[in-house]
Amino acid sequence: MENVTDSWFEAGKKKRAAGWAVIVLMALGAFLTVKTINEIKSYAFIGRTEVPQNIITVTGTGDVLAVPDIATFNFSVREEAPVVKDAQNKAATKTNQAIAFLEQKGISDKDYKVTGYNIYPRYEYREKAGVGYTYPSGERYLAGYEVSQTIEVKVRSIEDAGDILSGIGEIGVSEVSGLSFSNDMDEELRKEAREKAIAEAREDAKNLARALGVSLGRIVNFSESGNYPVPMYYKASLMADGRGGGESVAPDINPGENKITSSVSITYEIR
Repeated sequence: MENVTDSWFEAGKKKRAAGWAVIVLMALGAFLTVKTINEIKSYAFIGRTEVPQNIITVTGTGDVLAVPDIATFNFSVREEAPVVKDAQNKAATKTNQAIAFLEQKGISDKDYKVTGYNIYPRYEYREKAGVGYTYPSGERYLAGYEVSQTIEVKVRSIEDAGDILSGIGEIGVSEVSGLSFSNDMDEELRKEAREKAIAEAREDAKNLARALGVSLGRIVNFSESGNYPVPMYYKASLMADGRGGGESVAPDINPGENKITSSVSITYEIR
């Protein structure tokens, strides 16, 4: 009888132990499930910052005036010939004459570069027999090839720019255009304008915070925009023609002043 009682007691003890094990495992499973869900939710905020609710945004503008010290222009050479090679040779000869003139005027080889080179076939239409005008649907034939080359030139002595433009025109290039003025220390001028704009925005932020009775916190957003000097355009056709006799007159070029402007927007958190 004692052995039966002991066996029954041992069996009950094992059953209770197994029940506690199941309860512990269920609790552990529930804990891991909740933790996993929380971890997944936290992934959505990785790399994000909390968007502040109380903010003010101020703007500022800074201007810097500077007399340009660099003039930039383009000239183009266009030549035609029945054969591509002949058109290339004619264009190269005239371009080399122009470059030799530039170097004679003290332009460094670092201050001129080819910005475009194109070869185009040129087609024409043959008139039909007995008709005095050309039909658009008439027979088309290859009349030759046109080679065009464009060179960008940077003149670091603006007082020489007019003389150089006139001389380039006398060589017989097809076009001179795109004259614009800039500053060699352009980035420094933009930095100066930006610093003025930021200083103005900061002062406005302090005054606004004082008026609102709040204090400024961290900067949560910043943006900047600026202006670029507008190019002046100068065509070769405006120059006195030096190709048909007579002297060309060098244009009087006044670069004026460049106005470099920086506009900034700063958003502060307020407390």
